[in-house]
Amino acid sequence: MADAIALPQNPPLSISSRFLRLLPGVALLAVIGLAGKFLEKNINLCAKSHHWIIPNIEYVLWAILIGLAISNTIGVAGIFKHGIATCEFWLRAGIVLLGSRFLLGDLAKLGGVSLLLVFIEISGSLVFMTFLGRLFGLRPKLTSLLAVGSAVCGVSAIIAAQGAIDAEDEDSSFAIAAILALGAISLFVFPLIGHALHLSDHAYGAWAGLAVDNTAEATAAGALYSDSAAKLAVLVKTTRNALIGFVVLAYAIYYAPRGQARVVANKAAFLWQKFPKFVLGFLLVSILATVGFFTNDQNASLANLSRWAFLLTFAGVGLRTNFREMRRQGLRPFVVGFVGEIAIAAFTLVLVIGADQLFHL
Repeated sequence: MADAIALPQNPPLSISSRFLRLLPGVALLAVIGLAGKFLEKNINLCAKSHHWIIPNIEYVLWAILIGLAISNTIGVAGIFKHGIATCEFWLRAGIVLLGSRFLLGDLAKLGGVSLLLVFIEISGSLVFMTFLGRLFGLRPKLTSLLAVGSAVCGVSAIIAAQGAIDAEDEDSSFAIAAILALGAISLFVFPLIGHALHLSDHAYGAWAGLAVDNTAEATAAGALYSDSAAKLAVLVKTTRNALIGFVVLAYAIYYAPRGQARVVANKAAFLWQKFPKFVLGFLLVSILATVGFFTNDQNASLANLSRWAFLLTFAGVGLRTNFREMRRQGLRPFVVGFVGEIAIAAFTLVLVIGADQLFHL
């Protein structure tokens, strides 16, 4: 019997090596974010000095547009990709730090009406996306992934559900591509609709938090409208995120008896595993701010740090969106996603307008 050939294995990277590997991509995120702020400031100054009437394009959109331009023209070199992937970390860090701007009284203002809207949105989205997927003849698990992504929290929900229901990687990539493409479109369309309908900051923020799937895009869509809208969009979206474990657990329980997913032995442990931990960080910082643990200057510094974290996040949204790659995924998942997202956006818009008129959000 021939001796087994020992294949060389790459030694694990040291902490310093892993840190250095992230630097190019993080630096690129920072450069793009700063370029967005530079463009916002100087274009507005130029327009003011020449008495031009042009729309105010904020740094959020400039950062996303620069990232999109790079990703869909020259592309992103491999040396940057590890650092660009940290945009998810910056998003979560930004939300945790944003807790300093929410006293518990502010969280209470979300109220039962907004919570009810969250539950209605999740239930309605799951039912409607499942119906559409079956209507278009998509595979059941692909349909489930699209439904979870649209109802709860976009890519994070899809990844969590994929492992829980043993979905194929191909189904996951289809669903993620559809959700990312539609999220990018929402950044341009939602603020236009909000201004056209003269939505209040609170109404628009609630709508963005309910209807936009990914947390990064929901935060950006809110920031493109106003600071107050961004705060409420984050709060509503974070509430949706907190329910991810329950939704994914329900799908796992549905598929397991059919032999299409692993049986969930410990439901409490499963929920904790899927629960987005940054929600707890957000609540902890909010509690500390409420009891006066931070001084006014410290609160201002934390809020400023959250803006910088979001700046890196928004640059990453553009860099990670490649329309050519999405086009290769096929048409039907995009059609289902597109029709479903339009219906969900319209449905939640009607809900928010009705709730705003009746209860003054």
